[in-house]
Amino acid sequence: MYGIFSNDSSGPRMGYKHGDTILDLAAVASLGLFDTVSIHTAVFSQPALNDFIASGKTSWQAVGQRINQLLANNEAELDVVRAQVLLAASRATMHLPVRIGDYTDFYAGIHHAENVGRLFRPDGDPLLPNYRHMPVAYHGRSSSIVVSGTPIRRPNGQQLGPDGQPVFGPSRALDFELELGLIIGKSNPLGEPIPVDAAEEYIFGITLFNDWSARDIQRWEYQPLGPFLGKNFGSSLSAWVMPFADLEPFRVAGPAQEPAPLSYLQTGKDGHFNVALDVVLQPAGGSEVVISQSNARHLYWSFAQMIAHHTVNGCNLTIGDVLATGTISGSTPNSAGSLLELSYNGKQPLALPDNRHRTFLENGDRVTLRGWAGPIDKPVQLGDVTGQITPSPEPLAR
Repeated sequence: MYGIFSNDSSGPRMGYKHGDTILDLAAVASLGLFDTVSIHTAVFSQPALNDFIASGKTSWQAVGQRINQLLANNEAELDVVRAQVLLAASRATMHLPVRIGDYTDFYAGIHHAENVGRLFRPDGDPLLPNYRHMPVAYHGRSSSIVVSGTPIRRPNGQQLGPDGQPVFGPSRALDFELELGLIIGKSNPLGEPIPVDAAEEYIFGITLFNDWSARDIQRWEYQPLGPFLGKNFGSSLSAWVMPFADLEPFRVAGPAQEPAPLSYLQTGKDGHFNVALDVVLQPAGGSEVVISQSNARHLYWSFAQMIAHHTVNGCNLTIGDVLATGTISGSTPNSAGSLLELSYNGKQPLALPDNRHRTFLENGDRVTLRGWAGPIDKPVQLGDVTGQITPSPEPLAR
């Protein structure tokens, strides 16, 4: 996995995660160990992955192959310079891996959509009429996406009080959302849609993504234009980006889509991936506990369908854009990807060890999202996403 790190000896630069160590790609390049690769080595010294991503798929593949050679157990080249190019991950400060131009949040997890629909429309169809016809999404706020480990401050905002009148104050229904993020690796010109069968060529990599949500603020504001202040106060992105090609061995068929989507969303290729996902909650002073276990294969819409729909009107994607999947819940209660679902909107508190309970997040709670593919004894791991809730700021003076 690729990321951007710094340490005491140098500023932000590109690294490759290898177990508990980081291969310093800028140092590797300075020692001439990338001389056999056709790439401008200055990309490894940049404070974001965008320039490396812009070098194109052929370069990504060549760099990946060279890294694998260097990290092979029988590779003598690296041994003589190991101290110069490998450092403990614990000694590094991680930075946001990409310079994000735009961010779109989809709603591609059908079980999440159904669960939410049942909570708020108990007498109606849990899915709105458009859900099975297109990947629903909204445009989010890229400036408030932060790297894993950044504290998340509880937001203030308007919400309905007990008497049904709006009040202002800290959110009392702060939540996480278990998602994956796609990092866009190629731009399309404005006005030119991306065909669904070519859409995966526009993905550089994937990350874990936590789209923190203030449910009470969101509930009051979202009609008629959708999420706003209940979402844009912070989203957490993994520090590490897994190259999309690394997911290929874990490709699986998605759910049957009924009715069949319109032709621009139809593809004969399996477009889902068997990626296991965990949500871990650690209360202040308490132990970690896994509160949800889900899987990316539960998504209704595929990555390719999301990209095809996003651009069918001619919208242009740019390198470094983030497209999030929306909450990935499974079909069972313990696979829900948010506290909104796990606690039935606060009506059934979630039991934790030490006689603790949660409806929504409390100050000091730390949430970690984890993901992996492959066998449990030799997993291919995504980079964790972690964030701890801190108290709200004081309201602005009048």
